[in-house]
Amino acid sequence: MTTPSHYAGCTLATVLKTAPLDPLENRILLCHALRLTRVQLITQSERRLDVAEADALAALLARRLRGEPIAYIVGLREFYGLDFRVTPDVLIPRPDTELLVELAMERLPQQGSLLDMGTGSGAIAVAIAHTRPDASVTALDASAAALEVARGNALANRASVTLLLSDWYQALSAGQSFDVIASNPPYIVAGDHHLSQGDLRFEPVDALTDHADGLSDLRSIIDGAPAHLKRGGWLLMEHGYDQAAAVRALLAGSGFAEVQSWRDLAGIERVSGARLP
Repeated sequence: MTTPSHYAGCTLATVLKTAPLDPLENRILLCHALRLTRVQLITQSERRLDVAEADALAALLARRLRGEPIAYIVGLREFYGLDFRVTPDVLIPRPDTELLVELAMERLPQQGSLLDMGTGSGAIAVAIAHTRPDASVTALDASAAALEVARGNALANRASVTLLLSDWYQALSAGQSFDVIASNPPYIVAGDHHLSQGDLRFEPVDALTDHADGLSDLRSIIDGAPAHLKRGGWLLMEHGYDQAAAVRALLAGSGFAEVQSWRDLAGIERVSGARLP
């Protein structure tokens, strides 16, 4: 296998074939290193890398080979058809969460209001505000650094989102209520082996786990929701692959109606929610 340090003088086509990652990741990093679009990469396939370009590519490949997520290396991740800037201060948006966006918009009335709790990169709030400009969208997070990322993503995608620094409902005023509350909170159990594997090793741990049983933040959201949901409004939450039954029980125990779960594209119960009677 050709090593990254030997790419100076190689054509783009050769680099794509011999770089040590899978073809898609090779293409993404090569485009990023040379600041080329995918079309330019194809049309310039016989172009040869100079030393500076080879060094830049080698640095990116080395980071990926150490396990760093592609999204953090290039600083972008596509979600719901939009580009989002991501940094190690926020979770990387994942396709599974698009289910939560779809469910929220289905239940959001015209001119309605939505609260995104623990917004991170702003993926949920920005996707909804961009798609439904008629809606009033508020997003909160306990991390000031995450809110800065979300603010930039809202501006870049021309989405109107009110951003609040808040530990769950803390910064909301008494009586402030919404038609829909949506959240993708930390839900991984403390000590879960997945936290030390793959991309999760590089993502902010406080956004992944509640450092407890995986349900404590979900409980907090459910317990506080009645004070900030309009009557008939919906609470929708993403959760772990094995938590649907527990979340439904929490919702039912708090007096919610129409308690149910929805499956993602892999057939996993990924989102649970209910309506406030």
